[in-house]
Amino acid sequence: MSTCKFQIHPEPLDLFDLIPDSILLLILNNIADVKTLGRCSLLSKRFHSLVPQVQNVVVRVDCVISDDDSTSSSSSASDKSRGGGPFSSLLRLLVGGIVKPIQAIGQLLGPKRSTILAPSPSSALSVHNNNTSGDDEQHSGGVTHHSPTQVLKNFDEIKFLKIELPSGELGIEDDVLLKWRADFGSTLDKCVILGASSVIHPQIVASGNVMNDGGDDNGSIPESFYTNGGLKLRVVWTISSLIAASARHYLLQPIISEHKTLDSLVLTDVERQGVLCMNKEQLEELRVKPLSASSASKRTLVPALNMKLWYAPYLELPNGSVLKGATLVAIRPSEQAGQKDVSDGSWVSSAFEEPYGTAARMLVKRRTYCLEMNSF
Repeated sequence: MSTCKFQIHPEPLDLFDLIPDSILLLILNNIADVKTLGRCSLLSKRFHSLVPQVQNVVVRVDCVISDDDSTSSSSSASDKSRGGGPFSSLLRLLVGGIVKPIQAIGQLLGPKRSTILAPSPSSALSVHNNNTSGDDEQHSGGVTHHSPTQVLKNFDEIKFLKIELPSGELGIEDDVLLKWRADFGSTLDKCVILGASSVIHPQIVASGNVMNDGGDDNGSIPESFYTNGGLKLRVVWTISSLIAASARHYLLQPIISEHKTLDSLVLTDVERQGVLCMNKEQLEELRVKPLSASSASKRTLVPALNMKLWYAPYLELPNGSVLKGATLVAIRPSEQAGQKDVSDGSWVSSAFEEPYGTAARMLVKRRTYCLEMNSF
């Protein structure tokens, strides 16, 4: 008579279960990208419980989608013909072109989509996300889109948040340089703007086809700057950058209010045209002291300002690039005029990444021009 023998094998050990949560959170914080984190949360119950604890989050806005499917084709054609999407008209017409860019940013960050004023078709900037649902979503070609406000509701402990727009708000020509950085609390704390009428890259400079038309550069602004439209253009750059920055700030309110654990918030764009920064103290200031909104549009009121301007008709950088009509503008609220860090200029020279940080440091050594601007 044969006997049956049964052997019991222990369950194979899943080594992944031995990794402590603290290590997994460290990995997830290094991933940061909100869409990748969304996919991770679908892997298991453990990941689903860990993802909301991530403290470092990056939201990359994917696209502009039409609120009206019937007008999507005409909207695409119209955007191409304008060469810069809903933001392109800002510098071409300072007053008339400001409303639409600000409203487009509002549709990016706000919990509800509103319609951009005619004649342009309404559009919204959205994040493609696979694992969230709610009222604040749109469907385009079978893909669900959510605003960053909705996506971030899945996170409970965000400390460092970066939101990246698909492009800057200011439509400028390819060879024109315009960059800004603004720091906000409940209102504008400081802003630095760097511009140049044209950027000549090292390869072209090396070919010897670049003429230094700066004339006798003694560090002062030439008379032609006032007569050929140079000053007017810089005023447009300054006002447009301040409006773009104040519009971004205004529309961050719901995110800042909902995420009280935030220590740092950066709102930038792929082109690095503009960067808005808020540190822990500035974020808390906004929660305690409500911002003053502009009566003209959905943006934060810009206070009365003191400005310092530096100009160089021809600025050659160490990397071989040349900036023609290089201009640096440092801006602080008038009420802060007596503070030490306003006069020492260290915050101005550190505002931009290289090679433009070097350009700023070179410009602040030149003659300084002081200006004032009323609140708007």
